[in-house]
Amino acid sequence: MSRYCLDTVAYSYFARGEPRITALLDSAEWVGISVIALGELFAGFEGGKLRLKNLAELNEFLSAPVVEVLPVDRRTAELFGALVADLRRRGRPLPSNDIWIAAASLRHSAPLLTWDAHFREIPVLGAIILHT
Repeated sequence: MSRYCLDTVAYSYFARGEPRITALLDSAEWVGISVIALGELFAGFEGGKLRLKNLAELNEFLSAPVVEVLPVDRRTAELFGALVADLRRRGRPLPSNDIWIAAASLRHSAPLLTWDAHFREIPVLGAIILHT
């Protein structure tokens, strides 16, 4: 059994039934999703034609006993600050929301499931990048 955090794109692929992520999450003992990723999902739903369907699917996912919504707490904010400073020092900026999502993943000591290769810029994250 494993622990994972999801970024926004990983959740989207899961919702579409992508087999690699479905297999990982089916065997997970804990799945975290940052409140930042939820905000991105809600923003996407607002502009889409399937808003109610997407909301219902997300609510079902969030109600699973192994799923936890990860708030932004002080430790997450500290990790965010450290990540931003490190990325700036190395000249490797990332989108702010992605840094928040990475900080939440680090805070909860769980690898981040993602399709975004730029998460490789945060080696301590242990991101599992599933894109082909």
